[in-house]
Formats: sequence, structure tokens, C-alpha cells
Amino acid sequence: MPQILTYVRELAAWEGRPDAATASAHDLRELLFGSHPLAEAVMLLDPAAGTPVGYAWFYLTTATFTGRAILYLEDLYVTPAARGLGLGARAMAWLANVARERGCACLDWSVVEGNDQAIGFYESLGAKPKHGSVSYRLSGEALQRLASQSEK
Repeated sequence: MPQILTYVRELAAWEGRPDAATASAHDLRELLFGSHPLAEAVMLLDPAAGTPVGYAWFYLTTATFTGRAILYLEDLYVTPAARGLGLGARAMAWLANVARERGCACLDWSVVEGNDQAIGFYESLGAKPKHGSVSYRLSGEALQRLASQSEK
């Protein structure tokens, strides 16, 4: 968990949002191994040294239109020093295989706007931007305010 947490923080910093990474190692452990695991993670290893150089964090969600599962990739991170070794492509191929084995309709993920390096990488794999929807998030005070309305 400490290594994944380090990578989560590096990813947040890479995306220009270092303060967004507020999770603790305990929080991540609960998501992966708690009484109701909600996610899975794999470590990416340097092929020569066998040491960790990144991770992929993913989980299943559903698509009501197709009546099938979706494998959602939350994070794919490779340390800057290990980029260019093909680890991201290998991780994506592995995830695509997991999605296929689990009968998923697709493999989905988001990319931070302006991350042209990641966008180019994903498009080189054959991925296309999803059109027709806009992502929204309800958090913080707005989440609390709306949740309190359910108590009335």
C-alpha cells in the first residue's frame, strides 16, 4: 500500500493537483481488501529489475443499455523514468484481456484535459474519445447539502 500511495500522490502532482490526493494507505487497503472490496490494483514492474514502477487501479461498473459490465480504469501510472518501456501498453492489453474474460462491454477511463501525452498514447492503442456525455462530480459541501435533503 505505501508504494501505491506514493504513486497516487505522484499522479496527482503530475496532473497538477497535488492537494487532491488525500487518501491514506489504510483508505486504499480498505478499497482493495476491506469487507466489501470495491477495486483491484496491479503493480507494474520494471522488466529488467523486477521493481515496481507504476500501477493500474480498476473496478467494474455497469452499462444498463447493454446489460453488461464495464471495466473502468481509474488510474494508470508509470513513473517518468520507466516511460517508453512499453509498460503502459502491456498494462492496457492486460486490462483489455481482463475485460474480455469478464464479459465486459468495454474498457472505459478518463484523461485529464490537456494531457496530450496520455491522449496520444491511448489513441495509438485504438481508443476513441467518448462523445455525447459530460462528466460531473458532486463532492464536499454540495454533497453534504444534497445528502441532508434525504433526511427530510
